Amino acid sequence: MPAVAVMPASASPSSSTRKSSGVPEKKYKCQFCARAFSRSEHRSRHERSHTKERPFKCAKCRSTFVRRDLLLRHDRTVHKDGGAPLHSETKRRPAAKTAAEKQQAIDTATLEQIETASDGMVDLETAAMLMTDFHHKAMASQEPESIPDEQDVPSVNGPSLMEPVGYTSGAVSLPQMPWDSLVSHSEPRSHSIASSGGPSSHPHQLPPIMDRQMSGSDSLMPSFQSLHSTLSVSDMAGTPGALSPYPNMLGPVSPVDYRRSPGPSQALTMAKSPQIESEEQVQMICNNITDADGEVALLETFRLPNMAVLNRYLSTYFNLFHHHLPFLHPASFDPTETAAPLLLAVLSIGALYTFEQEQAYMLHIGSKVLVNQFLQNKANFSSRKCPLWAMQSTLLNMIFASWSGDAKGLEWACSIKSLLANMVAGNRYELKNRTEAREGMHPSHEEWIEDEGCRRTYYAVYIFFGLMTLTYNHTPAISFNEFDNLELPSSESLWNLEAADEESWRESLAASMIITFREAHDALFQGECARYSAFATRVMINALFLEVWYHKRSPEALQDVVTEYKLRLALETWEKSLQICEPETVVVQLSAPHKGHPLIFNAMALYRNTRARLLVDLKSVQEALRYHDSYEVAAAMTNARDKVKRSQEMIKVIQECFDCIEVAAVQGIRWVARTSATNWSVEHPLCGMDLMVILTLWLYALEHDEEPTDEEMAMYNKLRALFDDDSVDVYGAKLSSTVARLWGSMIDEVVVWGITKLMGEAFRLHSQALVGYEDAMSSRSGSPTPSLTQHVPVLDMQAAY
Repeated sequence: MPAVAVMPASASPSSSTRKSSGVPEKKYKCQFCARAFSRSEHRSRHERSHTKERPFKCAKCRSTFVRRDLLLRHDRTVHKDGGAPLHSETKRRPAAKTAAEKQQAIDTATLEQIETASDGMVDLETAAMLMTDFHHKAMASQEPESIPDEQDVPSVNGPSLMEPVGYTSGAVSLPQMPWDSLVSHSEPRSHSIASSGGPSSHPHQLPPIMDRQMSGSDSLMPSFQSLHSTLSVSDMAGTPGALSPYPNMLGPVSPVDYRRSPGPSQALTMAKSPQIESEEQVQMICNNITDADGEVALLETFRLPNMAVLNRYLSTYFNLFHHHLPFLHPASFDPTETAAPLLLAVLSIGALYTFEQEQAYMLHIGSKVLVNQFLQNKANFSSRKCPLWAMQSTLLNMIFASWSGDAKGLEWACSIKSLLANMVAGNRYELKNRTEAREGMHPSHEEWIEDEGCRRTYYAVYIFFGLMTLTYNHTPAISFNEFDNLELPSSESLWNLEAADEESWRESLAASMIITFREAHDALFQGECARYSAFATRVMINALFLEVWYHKRSPEALQDVVTEYKLRLALETWEKSLQICEPETVVVQLSAPHKGHPLIFNAMALYRNTRARLLVDLKSVQEALRYHDSYEVAAAMTNARDKVKRSQEMIKVIQECFDCIEVAAVQGIRWVARTSATNWSVEHPLCGMDLMVILTLWLYALEHDEEPTDEEMAMYNKLRALFDDDSVDVYGAKLSSTVARLWGSMIDEVVVWGITKLMGEAFRLHSQALVGYEDAMSSRSGSPTPSLTQHVPVLDMQAAY
């Protein structure tokens, strides 16, 4: 099974006064990262995780090791009979192992990496994860498999489950990738667009997600499609974790949780990920790229990955990313027919989800270059005649750049916002003309797929621009009037429907509940619940968020009580409308702790943020985030103390903050930290940032100001109780600092989008600032800092462990 690359857990910050005198000083610092060790041999052992040096080689097989004792243990356990030296010239087929022998083949590299990363100490949680991983390998080893030739089998000591991630130097230790050009550091330059041998190894590149769990040739590498093909739909619908790409890390959540069972005529369906079937198709893709590269700009820097890698990227895009913004049509997405810039943009995001950052940036820049060539060389360019693939490619490239964690990427994305908005406007006008030309006739299935793909792309751009406003306080680039009488997106069931004939298709279309954007918007402000799809639900909360954003920035906002009342009514109506949201019959291979499609789970995150913004506006924090300096962001967080005032209304906002962090606490903080990056959308850390800043500053005020009220005390105790079962030691520490540190370490433990690494670092600095400010105040006053310990029952120390 695939496993997640886990970021090394950061040490909990604590003041110097709490350090134990018996703890040895960690004076040996790693030259590649910020870790330090008390013994030089531990540092040397750790540094091999960066250099990939494995000096101890087994003479009887191809295994290599970082330490000699691991080699000796390998020899004792694997080569019990003494074995014979391995000769690479001979080609022999090893006898199949029995199930018992396979169960004994523990992944030595995993053990080795855990020991290296923990400086000789292995905590219970890490050991539990290792044993879970080993259990799944043992179960998988009992299934029949083909036996490749020995010389084709890679070393069993591949990248391990707990391998730490190294990043290049920078303000926040984020991967710094070139935006204008990219030259591979580990592969020779190619003078033609050809299929390469796969991803290159690089000290700062995360190993492929699909390569982490099992050794073997490409044919044995587990893919999402092979995983799903072994399970029937009924099995998957009834088995928690069956549909997750990481079943060994699933929490107590069923990945498919429909509001109502489908009708007798509605069978559960699962959209398949597009795949490349042959090397001939790979060559067709190469030819498409060559044709699109009229200026031969990709000669020096671009190499197309091989077929197995391309299929892995397609699987991760359509299984992990697509469901959060489903504007592509999987059934008609043919990699050989798709425009080269769009295919490269899809592959670049797929590569991010396999943690192959260097490949991701190469594909991303290749897509940008091809789109730019098309726009510059197209005679008489007009947004009305701009093909849909150009809009979709630009959108994916902007998503990649905006959440990359690189300030230059965000600057580029901002520079072309107007271009993308114009594409939407021009393409929508052409769609309106096509629709009117039918004179009321229903479109054929093929025509509807084309039109619905356009509508979904427009709304995807609208949602993305909304997230840009939410995260960076950028003025919205698309207004309400752009959509007006445009139909909202259909259900995912209808979008992925494979109609037997045109008659059955028209019956399905006529039975669907599709209303216009204007109708849904008016219904919300009139307090009337409307029925629409999960995608439409996400669109409408985006519209309400932007309404709140505009309201808070109007000069009359403080006196405009009527508008605020209408906004609150619309938000309440939106939440009630979830109960009548169209049920889906498409199986989604993600686990979300909310009923319905993942889009509804994402919409709830934005809903909570929108409710909070009606009272608290942290635009200074959002504007600081534009420049990607974690120290500036943390300073803006701490300086926003005067924005968070204790009041009756604020307790309602804190309830939204509680709901946000409760989602993580109920699922398990550690599970969320390890899986949410690939299982949930990036919208959750983006929407949660404001809420967690508000929560930490409110807790700080409660811990340092005058006597709390009974309602405030009840909310404080409710928040504190969340952390007992998650092994968070809050005894004797301020909860405000604990929450900030916990949220920061959770959202950046596994990094798909670099922006979460930046946010995580900012929250940790914010946590330290809260503690530092508290210590400074205490030292000046000469007395202990006020706390709530007299109001809170002392927690049992055992509850923290």
